[in-house]
Amino acid sequence: MSAFFATCPKGLEYLLRDELVALGAEDVREALAGVHFAGTLATAYRACLWSRLASRVLLPLAEFDAATDDALYAGVQAIDWSKHLASHATLAVDANSAQSKLTHSQFIAQRVKDAVVDQFRQRDGSRPGVDTDEPDVRINLRLRRDRATLSLDLAGSPLHRRGWRELQGEAPLKENLAAAMLLRARWPEVYAEGGALLDPMCGSGTLLIEGAWMAADVAPGLHREYYGFLGWQQHDIAVWRELLEEARQRAETGLRGLRSCFFGSDADPRMVQTAKRNAQEAGVSGFLTLDKHDATHVSPPPGYTRGLVITNPPYGERLGDRAEMPRLYRALGETLRERFAGWRAAVLAGDAELGHAIPLRAEKKYALYNGALETVLLVFELHARSETPREVKPLSEGAQMLRNRLEKNLRHLRKRLEREGISCWRAYDQDLPEYAAAIDVYGPAEGEPWLHIQEYRAPAEIPAETARHRLREIVRVAGEVLGVPRDRIALKTRERGKGGSKYGQFDQRGEFIEVAEGDLRFLVNLTDYLDTGLFIDHRLVRGKIRELARGRRFLNLFAYTATASVYAADGEAKDTTSVDLSATYLDWASRNLALNGFTGTKHRLMQADAMSFLQRDRERYGLIYVDPPTFSNSKRADDFDVQRDHVKLLLACAERLTAEGVIVFSNNFRRFKLDREALAERFSIEDWSAPSIPFDFTRRADIHGCWILRLHAQESPWGGTVNHVRNQGKR
Repeated sequence: MSAFFATCPKGLEYLLRDELVALGAEDVREALAGVHFAGTLATAYRACLWSRLASRVLLPLAEFDAATDDALYAGVQAIDWSKHLASHATLAVDANSAQSKLTHSQFIAQRVKDAVVDQFRQRDGSRPGVDTDEPDVRINLRLRRDRATLSLDLAGSPLHRRGWRELQGEAPLKENLAAAMLLRARWPEVYAEGGALLDPMCGSGTLLIEGAWMAADVAPGLHREYYGFLGWQQHDIAVWRELLEEARQRAETGLRGLRSCFFGSDADPRMVQTAKRNAQEAGVSGFLTLDKHDATHVSPPPGYTRGLVITNPPYGERLGDRAEMPRLYRALGETLRERFAGWRAAVLAGDAELGHAIPLRAEKKYALYNGALETVLLVFELHARSETPREVKPLSEGAQMLRNRLEKNLRHLRKRLEREGISCWRAYDQDLPEYAAAIDVYGPAEGEPWLHIQEYRAPAEIPAETARHRLREIVRVAGEVLGVPRDRIALKTRERGKGGSKYGQFDQRGEFIEVAEGDLRFLVNLTDYLDTGLFIDHRLVRGKIRELARGRRFLNLFAYTATASVYAADGEAKDTTSVDLSATYLDWASRNLALNGFTGTKHRLMQADAMSFLQRDRERYGLIYVDPPTFSNSKRADDFDVQRDHVKLLLACAERLTAEGVIVFSNNFRRFKLDREALAERFSIEDWSAPSIPFDFTRRADIHGCWILRLHAQESPWGGTVNHVRNQGKR
């Protein structure tokens, strides 16, 4: 019996432990990135031939202190290398070091090689050669805390190299990681039950080929022509040949009975051809069906009502643009949910954030390493929709009160919503203090509505679990009363996040839905940000901007997604200029303008701080809309506080205003007080806060404030004459 160590990627240790036990290993125990085991030489050979998960199989020869290069040299020379290496043979040395005085891996490898070669030269003048690709003997030295472990690498080269891969894509999936994905997703069980294997982004075909070999009982090392023990002096040729012959017979038997149940596709036709050639090299091309099409167009193969969909989508690191990845992951999840009921699915997401973009609840999550990159394997059970409705638990007394209130709100609002053609509106706003949330309905231009539920802070005396239970009741009741399924309800919970964010980390799905407001269209995102892209409480303010815009040049400061600019353009403004510091919001703004047909040089988008823009811009505008945040501390601009800085901001706007121009100023800071005295010298001011609150926001009459500012002696754009500010009462 000898001791061995099988290395593997982090995250595979427990799987490798079970695999080695099944291969007959003894005294098996996992370690970081590997597994210790004991057995005969045949056990080690079997691990090299049959392990689908291991990277290398090492035979430790010695362990010794190596705080200096002389100690390292002496420790290597203490071994009789003639028992392992012929004098005319070749060798190579791999070395790595951590927390040791000797830190340079190449120097360490060189000293090990020198010690071995010098021993032969001193003995009989011979000198083994060096071959870094396929040496007769590969030596592995691991140095930790000045303690060296010297081993023979029986694999010789990484065991994930199966011998069939001739071509690969830009970011190939290693075969042992593919095998781990298949095992975690229980592919052998799915195959035994008659299921199919499908990869909608198959790349070079790694998952399909590994799955076919696994189902056919093909030893993963059967096609390898090189192992590190083949040139080793103690190699037992008879044992190895016996193991090879057994593996060949098992493969022949398995392939004869293998079902043609492997299906793959890729949007890139070159990858489809690569997968086909690799499958031919692996001897399984006749069992695979490979096509070119996009992942979102995949469907279950004819004749299969169950199986495993497994894939390794791009992460946005090397293969694609990160910003596009959430959209891809979400589309994949929707395809799985809609078309693969009764199947199992496994997706290797580049990180947890991308995993959250998949609109499915994972049954299992596993941390796996694709090289140095930490990824997460998500396993889903895609349950078929039951024909027998689930037993619905009765509502609690409080939830029934919530239901009654929401139904009352709906009855009260429905006729007016229909009469005025309003499809984005507030259905509930903490009407019952115990159920602290706002419920907004977003009606898309086509299809069924969505709900956006945002939690308010519960009173301090309410236990956290009680608040969470009530929030779950809100989601259920809102969905039932408003007729919206759970997968169309976006929920934002109030949890402390990184950097003090009161709503924590949001999903990054990259999903935009097109909603209607009157005869205009806007893109909203209900999941990725605190705000959705459309402030529905400003509906009337936008309407008035449209009325005021005719024939005027329009400036939109703190433009956000430029919904006000769309309204101004629709109101026949001469041109629009939208200013915001965020490139993300300006891109969103551009899409909103284009969605409504407003493109070209008449509609400028400027990435700039509002104050800086006002200071350097020399244009004059007939209508300026200012809707600043309560507070901003962007690294690219001076800190902004709306209470402290609004006078300076509005006076700067006055310098860019035409003689008959109008400023519409609004903000959502509920304790905001307009400094009338400081503004009185330049402006006549009309407080239009109350008229600007939509009827569905009457419970939050202070949700925003709105003021109309004009240079003195001008007729009010809202009708009538504005008295001098000193004659007006305060809000």
